[in-house]
Amino acid sequence: MKLLQFPLAKERGPKILYSLAGILLFVILLNAQKAGISGDEEVHYLHSLKVYHYFATWGADQSAVNTPETHLQYYGQSFDNLTTLLAQWFHIDDIYTFRHLMNSLAGWLCIWLAAQFAVWLSGYGAGIVVLLLFSLSPTFLGHCQNNLKDIPFALAYLAGTYYLLRWLLEKKPGWRLTGLLILSLAFSISIRPGGLLLFCYLLFFFGIRVIWQWRAGTFVRSRFRQQGLQIFGILLAAYLAGILLWPYLLQHPFSGIWKSYQVMAHFPTTLRQLFEGRWEWSDLMPWYYLPKLMLITLPFTILAALLLFLARLKQILRKDSIRIGALIFTLLFPILFVILEKANLYGSWRHFLFVYPALVILAAIGIVSTFERLRTRLQKGILVTLLALLSIHPIDFMIRNHPYFYLYYNPLVGGLKGAYGHYETDYYYHSLREGTEWLQQYLKQNHGTETIQVATNFPANWFFRNNPKVSVRFVPYTLRSQQDWDYYIVVNSYVSPTLLQNKNWPPANTLHLIKADEVPICAILKRDDKSDLIAYQYLTENKLTESLKCFEKAIKNRCSDEVIFFNFATACYRNGDRSGAVTNLLEGLKINPDNEMLQMFLANIRIEMGETQAAADLYQRILSFNRKYFEAYPALAKIWIEGQKRQEARQLLKSCLMIHPGYKAAIQVLADSYRDTDPQVAIQYDELLKSMN
Repeated sequence: MKLLQFPLAKERGPKILYSLAGILLFVILLNAQKAGISGDEEVHYLHSLKVYHYFATWGADQSAVNTPETHLQYYGQSFDNLTTLLAQWFHIDDIYTFRHLMNSLAGWLCIWLAAQFAVWLSGYGAGIVVLLLFSLSPTFLGHCQNNLKDIPFALAYLAGTYYLLRWLLEKKPGWRLTGLLILSLAFSISIRPGGLLLFCYLLFFFGIRVIWQWRAGTFVRSRFRQQGLQIFGILLAAYLAGILLWPYLLQHPFSGIWKSYQVMAHFPTTLRQLFEGRWEWSDLMPWYYLPKLMLITLPFTILAALLLFLARLKQILRKDSIRIGALIFTLLFPILFVILEKANLYGSWRHFLFVYPALVILAAIGIVSTFERLRTRLQKGILVTLLALLSIHPIDFMIRNHPYFYLYYNPLVGGLKGAYGHYETDYYYHSLREGTEWLQQYLKQNHGTETIQVATNFPANWFFRNNPKVSVRFVPYTLRSQQDWDYYIVVNSYVSPTLLQNKNWPPANTLHLIKADEVPICAILKRDDKSDLIAYQYLTENKLTESLKCFEKAIKNRCSDEVIFFNFATACYRNGDRSGAVTNLLEGLKINPDNEMLQMFLANIRIEMGETQAAADLYQRILSFNRKYFEAYPALAKIWIEGQKRQEARQLLKSCLMIHPGYKAAIQVLADSYRDTDPQVAIQYDELLKSMN
């Protein structure tokens, strides 16, 4: 096959490639030093300890295969397990720094392998361009700091793709290449069940080649048998090697992999994510969630290079249709598959970082091919200048916002400033580290040896491990008034988009802010008054008089917490003051108009007051911004049934059951809606309820 060539690097290509790779390795490892603990990291680290103890006790400790809450028995996570194994062997104390360095190394290896892949496809020039494009990829570099799930899998996926293509296309692949292919496939499946894709690719591409040979009249039966047996041996060896650090599959080597794939493909945990200015559940996202997030977070340089690739696609495929076509397939197939499957997606496109190296390789080939086509130095200079100008935005962002690279958004949405309040920003809690470091310095200067209670909206005990005078607890942001703390470190993840958009976050008692691109991503709150907590405690004890007095005091202290008004309304309601409850609920809704608890409480009171239309409007509003606030479905349906809108009510309840098939309250109201008009249908729903009980 004729290779595409980039004239710049025919002689000096290897030296330039190795020099750039060395510089990039140094920078990536340096960036890891300031990385925060990612949102999933603690739970995966704790599970890796269970895996370590499983092997250390020769399987006696079964905690690694009994994970009903995290479901990590189905995951594999070999890179986490290997990192913990090394840390235990070498008695490493700063486990998270070690993890981040290991992950950064995996990220660099992925970049280096992508460059080698590009060299194989298109010469050293393409490899050099790959390194340059990765160096201005904030999302990928950001996850290289601390994402021990998606970065190692990106390495495994790329390695598997590279070595299986080389193995299939070489006439007589040697033992070294065969070994690398086995290791790549094993590594991919050992991290997550999605590694099965590479097993399927090997069979799929082999099948295509056989069909191609058959049609071309070059098919040799003995050769087919020989390679078929080799592929069977490769897949078997890779599978057996891939489960060596996976306790669940060691106990269930045959059925376990399919079960793991099913759990991971339809992951039971769903999260609310900020997308297009609204909170939506991860399993209810629009089909374009993934492609749009990639579109608005990729640097313009990459997007422009991809356009160049598409413009030159016909010519590129004419020169090398097999390898380029296969690479395009490995990029597009996973994306199209999850779109068609309506998969549960969250955390931006981090779960699809594994397709990014292929995307960069194609972008680099687009630049190389276009550069080749240009004839004059002026034309080539214009191309280089334009690409360099497009690269300013991501490079400038990374320099000014180190280490928060992964927060990057391109100018299509106005950068991070434009995305703030409309898309997720610090969804992986990186800024929590900087928040803890600032607070510890503040406490040292202002509190001395005094014991302090610190709350965070993500576990942060590790950062305070050397500070015995600080007691740390996890507290969700919405429940902060109901918990005891002196200082609260809150990252803007899982904060209502309405609060962000209306600038009601951070709250008034903010002591210090951490910003990226001038938007707040983490706030340290100081609590000077605990009347809100005391009032809530009185409320839980049903001491209403004392509770009401404390709530009066709490709301006078520049209250910007709508949940305090909710609890105040609860105290008023229990005390027989329905008017006071309504007043407080309305005050809370001024802070956050989309708070479902307040809306639901107010709607129920409206029902009691006979204001059914006002209640119906509130129920509809709740469901407009939270399709999983199931309590509102039967409440609204009852109003519609009474108003002779039975069909609309039934359709509403059925839409509820599409999301939550086992929601009994919806089934009960649905049965009641047929009670007069079609008793037989009502009986069927009654029987369904009995079977569920």
